[in-house]
Amino acid sequence: MREIVLDTETTGFEPEAGDRIVEIGGVELLNHMPTGRTYHQYINPERAMPQEAFEVHGLGDDFLRDKPVFKDIAQEFADFVGAARLVIHNAAFDMKFLNAELGWAGLPKLPMDQALDTLAIARKKFPGSPASLDALCRRFGVDNSAREKHGALLDSEILAEVYLELIGGRQPDFALAQSSTKSSDGAPSDDWRPAPRPKALPSRLTEDEKAAHEVFVDGLGETALWRTL
Repeated sequence: MREIVLDTETTGFEPEAGDRIVEIGGVELLNHMPTGRTYHQYINPERAMPQEAFEVHGLGDDFLRDKPVFKDIAQEFADFVGAARLVIHNAAFDMKFLNAELGWAGLPKLPMDQALDTLAIARKKFPGSPASLDALCRRFGVDNSAREKHGALLDSEILAEVYLELIGGRQPDFALAQSSTKSSDGAPSDDWRPAPRPKALPSRLTEDEKAAHEVFVDGLGETALWRTL
């Protein structure tokens, strides 16, 4: 199963109010394991950066001025994502911006059910506890010391580690999924069962042990459970 752990940085909170994406970062996972393939892009928002947003991610007008606008990288981004599941912390926020930008670029929007929200998973798993990315890093012992400011690629890399902990560790299925049967969408099937041995293992009992067992069973009487096995 292919997943993209994704994060964005923006100029604000509402694309419909004129806010835009200024950075996208993504980390590819295959069967819950990082492949080493990433996506990272700074984007010119074609507007001034509000001070409040600058204080969050440190991306200013001078730095972003020579970066491509979203419509120039939209197809490349869409090709990278493909049909992969998108693992996002507070998915509604990022999906709102991504779909606004894709729509303005004339490309199909991403289905909301393509996204998996790690914030919702954390709140369900740890009700009443802080569920921010920093709080989850503390809970799972994930090193986020390099996170002085928000950054899309760095946050995606950190979130990938947190996500794997949320679902049970780096090998939540003990790698059985890689050898299990596949469903029509390529995901591991939940009804995986080990195949029978092509050749039965030889008995480890000696002839003396077999004889002693028969004597023991005879002593239990005709209704002994052993006689039905």
